[in-house]
Amino acid sequence: MKQLERKLLRELLRMKSQMLAVAAVVACGISVFVSMSSVEYSLKATRSQYYSEYRFADIFMQAKRAPEAMLESVRRIKGVAAVRSRIVASVTLDVPGLNEPASGKLVSMPDRRRPVLNDVFLREGRYMEPGHPEEVIASETFMEANGLRLGDHVGAVINGRWKELVIVGKGLSPEYIYEVPPGAFFPDNRRFGVFWMSRDALESALDMAGAFNDLSITLAHRASEKDVIRRLDDMFSRYGSLGAYGRSEQLSDRFISDEIKQVGIQITVLPTIFLAVAVFLLNIVLKRLVSTQRDQIAVMKAMGYTNEEVGIHYLGFAMVPVLVGAVAGTALGAWLGLGLTGVYEDFYNFAELIYYFRFEDVALSVLLSAGAALVGALSAVSQAVALPPAEGMRPETPAVYKPGVLDRKQFQKKIPVSIRIIVRNLERRKLKAAISVLMIAFAVAILIAGRYSYDAVNHIMLVEFSEKHREDLTVIFNESRPSSVQYDIAALDGVLEQEFYRAESARLVHEHRSRRQSITGLKTVDGLRRLVDAHNRQLQLPENGLLLTTTLANVLGVSPGDTLTIEFLEGKRRTVRVPVGGTIDELLGLSAYIRIENLDRLTHDEDMVNAAYLRIDEVKAEKLFADFKEMPEVAGTSMLKAMQESFEELIAESMTTSTVILTTFASILAFAVVYNGARISLSERARELSSLRVLGLTRQEIAVILLGEQAILTIFAIPVGFLIGIGLSVLLALGLSSELYRMPVVFSSFNFVFALIVIVIVAILSGAMVHFRLNRLDMIAVLKTRE
Repeated sequence: MKQLERKLLRELLRMKSQMLAVAAVVACGISVFVSMSSVEYSLKATRSQYYSEYRFADIFMQAKRAPEAMLESVRRIKGVAAVRSRIVASVTLDVPGLNEPASGKLVSMPDRRRPVLNDVFLREGRYMEPGHPEEVIASETFMEANGLRLGDHVGAVINGRWKELVIVGKGLSPEYIYEVPPGAFFPDNRRFGVFWMSRDALESALDMAGAFNDLSITLAHRASEKDVIRRLDDMFSRYGSLGAYGRSEQLSDRFISDEIKQVGIQITVLPTIFLAVAVFLLNIVLKRLVSTQRDQIAVMKAMGYTNEEVGIHYLGFAMVPVLVGAVAGTALGAWLGLGLTGVYEDFYNFAELIYYFRFEDVALSVLLSAGAALVGALSAVSQAVALPPAEGMRPETPAVYKPGVLDRKQFQKKIPVSIRIIVRNLERRKLKAAISVLMIAFAVAILIAGRYSYDAVNHIMLVEFSEKHREDLTVIFNESRPSSVQYDIAALDGVLEQEFYRAESARLVHEHRSRRQSITGLKTVDGLRRLVDAHNRQLQLPENGLLLTTTLANVLGVSPGDTLTIEFLEGKRRTVRVPVGGTIDELLGLSAYIRIENLDRLTHDEDMVNAAYLRIDEVKAEKLFADFKEMPEVAGTSMLKAMQESFEELIAESMTTSTVILTTFASILAFAVVYNGARISLSERARELSSLRVLGLTRQEIAVILLGEQAILTIFAIPVGFLIGIGLSVLLALGLSSELYRMPVVFSSFNFVFALIVIVIVAILSGAMVHFRLNRLDMIAVLKTRE
């Protein structure tokens, strides 16, 4: 077989540019598969290790105030393996260097360090010392965003009293992998942070001696989560329980779980496209090779080579470039995976996001590439094996051609010869032309889908930060207040406009389905806070009943006109039945809205509010912020503009990274298809083009004939690619959407212009390379060859 190996190497070197194009496409597909597979596994493994090492709980519960003696009853519940009581409080912070008030969450820790549920990873510094109630461990993201260091002081209003907190440690917790303010979806690391404080200090500050307001539970193996939650709800209803819930409803875990699911979707979609294109390229390259080497195949068989040996020889033309692509793609995938892991590390707060490169992914990538090679080479190799020696010695039977559309007499004088030749060739190879259009269209589609996330996020930001929310500042009170508080807020210098609302924790029940959900009572929906759906259309509240987000209605299995049972979890804890007055297709979260007067009537706590939207005078903002920092009834504030800036900064790196990667890969895909198509067309039509040169056509005219065909294919592929890209984006939107957020199907004109420009540039570049080879065509040598 040494002679065949030398022939294989010689032919591969002669076709190196085409084979490198195939290898590049395979490398792109394999690199996406390897990188995203390794990222998915790294996120899962790191999360699992982090949860295990720092004992992340399975069930959580918040209450108003429960006696510590209840812990013994909780431990006796069947299925409970471990339990921890805590004191948790939301406070307003005065951060050095920050004019506006920040919000913080204080979480109690044992006075002396010991292993506990939802433990803290200490990145720097030390644990709080007994007898120093002012010492705290601050979350790493908050410290870095504000430039704080160990030993710095932060002011806080705790239970109406001013207190100086001293930062002695920098920490993280599995409970706050995704650290966002309560009720928010976007992180604001500069204006929200978590602080871990000694239990004694927090008990004293909040007058909670011998009591707790937060419970964490770990379940025994095979324990029933639903049964434990039901027992907890019955046991703590008298203590103001807001309802126990499992890990799947814990905000941080839901975000990271959705992220892992999205990565899993990307593992299948993009590699499939690239490997499909590789199959197509191998098929057309090998078919042309077998066609031009008919006489060589006949000679090999006449000399005694078996069908198996000939088949393995031509299979090598597929295996070599694909395996080269697999090796290069694996190396590139490992590098990309490491870089993407760093991007996720900026999004999520792991103690250490470990990158795992698995040989299982390498083995699977090799199998995938080998499978692509076999599929692409199958028909060409079968053709080579089936060719009898005597048949191969004869020239291939000429095809039967018929006049094309432009060969009719009425077109012959009106349309140039070069155009008629191009159209005639496309008509005679309809299937090949259609597949070429489809392959180029895939490259366009990847560009469209790659930038779709930009358009979706920009639309979300437009709706959420411009149309839905028009306030400058949101103020949250530590408990419900009479609506007369609006006069106190209005009297503050710098408040231009105000809107108060009320949010009540409840459990919504319909048949066997239920969901813990806050119900928001609004006075108006056309002022600072508007009801705007995913298409930026404003809606009104129903006169009676609830307005549910579409996703929440689907979760509960209800539609407008159905009746829901509402179990209020605060105040008088009434249970009422309320009709569903309508649905709204919002982009973020699950929400239930109602007129505030109807909410007052249902709860029997009339004329109460617990938060406000404010529009403020920026000139007087500094004095206003100072007032809020000193208000004991204010539990926290959030700045809309600051949250928007934080979100934009956070997504900029990930969006840029993904766009650069997908643009590069799509360009490689388009180049490989266009270049290979032109090269194969040149090899097939070299005699024809040389004859035309002898007959008097210029180099530019034969270049138009050769490259014009590829230009037409590219032109037809662009609108097809737009349609496929829209369809692929719709599938991505469905796959990436969750209860936390829905991806809108929106596209900007720039998205399509960007894809068009990239494809045109790639087509021109590949055309220039083929044109260079065309200029070097040896007409005499070509015309001497036997057809």
